[in-house]
Amino acid sequence: MARAGLTAERVTAAGAELADEVGLDRVTMSQVARRLGVKDASLYAHVRNLEDLRGRIALLAADEKTLRIAQATAGRAGKDALVAFADAWREYAHEHPGRYTATQTPIRIDPELAARAPGPRRAVELAYGMLRGYALTEPDLTDAVRLLRSTFHGFVALEAAGGFAHERSPQLSWIRTLDALHTLLEHWPQTREGDPS
Repeated sequence: MARAGLTAERVTAAGAELADEVGLDRVTMSQVARRLGVKDASLYAHVRNLEDLRGRIALLAADEKTLRIAQATAGRAGKDALVAFADAWREYAHEHPGRYTATQTPIRIDPELAARAPGPRRAVELAYGMLRGYALTEPDLTDAVRLLRSTFHGFVALEAAGGFAHERSPQLSWIRTLDALHTLLEHWPQTREGDPS
């Protein structure tokens, strides 16, 4: 029988908090149960197993990150939108490292949960919408979205791993990276004739 007051949302929130503290890979059902003050078995009335919990954390994080980006980019276009988008992405990764990892890790997610979650779809819409301010169309839009995701994720992952040991501040490199991306997006190379879409 499910414990009163315990819900899938509460279990997911506890798992997400734990992921930020110890890392997504180190979250266990036992740790989540201890955090909630219940026995391990109580959790299984709300989440099927650890993989299900990780999927729910990923969806929660996707929703949170997308909302932050949407708020940051509202009413902005061009470079202002690009910088706001990128800064919101990086800030979320810094503040919620475990949750952020869940959004970038292949996790099998319950299809019904995924279908109801607005975060992943909205994230794609925001990225494409921001890039349309640079007058890009397909297939360049998709290529540009992949470039930005690779750049943002690569930067924050290296930063989190202590990969920027040079004395120059990572923040200064981040600013220059966004300057360079803006210049590239304004001067996007023409699609080659015959390229498949």
